[in-house]
Amino acid sequence: MKKIGILFGQENTFPPAFVDRVNSKKEPGIVAEYVKINQVIQGEPSDYAVIIDRISQDVPFYRGYLKNAALSGTAVINNPFWWSADEKFFNNALATKINVPVPRTVLLPSNQHPPDTNEKSFRNLDYPLDWEGIFNYVGFPAFFKPFAGGGWKNVYKLNNPDEFFKAYNETGQLVMMLQEAIEFDEYFRCYCIGLKDARIMRYDPKVTHHERYVKNPLPVETKLLKNIEKYILALNKALGYDFNTVEFAVREGIPYAIDFCNPAPDADVNSVGQENFEWVVEAAANMAINRAKKQKAGAINLTWGEFIQSALSKNAPKSKK
Repeated sequence: MKKIGILFGQENTFPPAFVDRVNSKKEPGIVAEYVKINQVIQGEPSDYAVIIDRISQDVPFYRGYLKNAALSGTAVINNPFWWSADEKFFNNALATKINVPVPRTVLLPSNQHPPDTNEKSFRNLDYPLDWEGIFNYVGFPAFFKPFAGGGWKNVYKLNNPDEFFKAYNETGQLVMMLQEAIEFDEYFRCYCIGLKDARIMRYDPKVTHHERYVKNPLPVETKLLKNIEKYILALNKALGYDFNTVEFAVREGIPYAIDFCNPAPDADVNSVGQENFEWVVEAAANMAINRAKKQKAGAINLTWGEFIQSALSKNAPKSKK
């Protein structure tokens, strides 16, 4: 019997719906349940063919458990090794290489020294920074936010350099990025499941959280939908995320990818709405069953993005003839 597990925290609607949906399909030799963890012994396999990870970004112990399980053949969704290495600034840089439009963005050093460092630790930093050049490149208004993380924590919208320096002095040891604000005509949040299934949802980030998914949305231009779907798949194939959301701000018909590092995205029926919830439960269940069927004990069953695969193939030693 191959087991599909879901590892989660404070969620109350998606995990039970996911387990029920997998089990309702009555696939021979496959069953779903909540993950149960007791002893975590180095190199020992878990009981699961597949684990859907919804919480390890907040619980380092779980991240360690998932990496150990992956080494012995569990297909962990999303790949815990890549998730540990990924962050928003790199994602933006990668998007520029695969021709997905993104806002102009720069990375900035933390305002205060990290622990156990001092001014000598930053002798390679050309300081003062070229603030005028940075501001001219990004422009105002701009968003100022951590280069890693999420949940709209420590995010500022700034209108001029004075507001920037006031905010910068409040960020302490956080590494931040300054990003062009796209004054959008339309906004979308999009699920991507299994690198192939996309759900494009109208979204309004300016309202309270439970009202952001627009009910009874107006029709969307076909060309715009096709471009958004193309960019969704391109980004997730490059990153290798099996379960992710991508946000797009549309300005003058061009969809700019704003946020596409959400490997444990909101899937609560009370915020996403019943239709979107039904879609993501069904798509996630089908993906997990498919991965369980393909899973091979003792092998590495993780998804790696095209960025990593391309780098490995280019640098692989050539066989001698």
